[in-house]
Amino acid sequence: MSALQSLPITEMLQRGSIHDVDVLRLRGAFHNDGFISADEAEALFTLNETCQQQDPAWAEFYIEALTDHLVSQVEPEGYLTAAEAKRLTDRIAPGGVVARKSDLDLIVNVLDKSRWSPVSLSRIALQQVKRAVIDGDGPLREAHPNQAGTIRECEVELIRRILYAFGGDGHVAITRPEAEVLFDINDAILDPQANAAWTDLFVKAVTNAVMAASGQAVPTREEALRRDAWLMEAKGELSPLALLSAMVSSSLDAVRATYQEQSAEERALARLEQQRIEIITNEEITQAEAAWLCGRIGRDGHPTPNEAALVAYLKKESPKIHPDLQAAVERLARAA
Repeated sequence: MSALQSLPITEMLQRGSIHDVDVLRLRGAFHNDGFISADEAEALFTLNETCQQQDPAWAEFYIEALTDHLVSQVEPEGYLTAAEAKRLTDRIAPGGVVARKSDLDLIVNVLDKSRWSPVSLSRIALQQVKRAVIDGDGPLREAHPNQAGTIRECEVELIRRILYAFGGDGHVAITRPEAEVLFDINDAILDPQANAAWTDLFVKAVTNAVMAASGQAVPTREEALRRDAWLMEAKGELSPLALLSAMVSSSLDAVRATYQEQSAEERALARLEQQRIEIITNEEITQAEAAWLCGRIGRDGHPTPNEAALVAYLKKESPKIHPDLQAAVERLARAA
């Protein structure tokens, strides 16, 4: 622990506070050393969880230093393996629950900075938003407690960032573990029509999974999930569902051209790329298969408003989607 030997770590722990001057000393020590050992990383984790009084400079340093350690200094460089992801989440998210906003920001930053990371880490991050929506608590709701059943716009953008980060620059469809959390969040929102940003993201993410399950080549996640600045103006007497369907159709039409039929060679190359990622991260990527999607969209036979609007759009796209999904869309369209 050469970088920390000259610093008053014990003093900081005893007083329970980290001041800006402490952060300056930490930055200087780590800059001069150029390497963060496992023991030094553990010391940073301990400082973050023990010192309840933290000056603003601490969180930025904490996230930067540990991201550099996990992504750039632990082998394989630039990637995060399933074992390393488990060590991280066991340390800062025991039982899958993140207690501190700085630790959630660390997870998201690691996802963002690594070339590839396990989908289990993406799922853990998404589950913190799910906790905020379902229970109305957790680090995302410290300033807005007791608002279960709602999703805030900053939380929608956090989900988008998490999904972008896991997909990287590759053409990786929304996975089943990610889709499961998105469906759970959508089911828990009491008034899905109250947040157009959520509707936009949810329907694009599910459409991405549907098109991938139907054999379509998917675009990068940044293309597939980009937020559109569309604005719908109701004309005449539109019902809430009709207006929502129009919004969804407008949103999805903007990205429809980015999905293309795959040749046999392209499908083989996509499978090889997925296998390469699985070998590096040592974790299987589970795609959202057509059979699973059929059972999950409108799971109880009564689709949510967002699902109903999505189904209406997919009905128009039925020649391009998997036959099993075509049948499910027809069934759900009658139930909507």
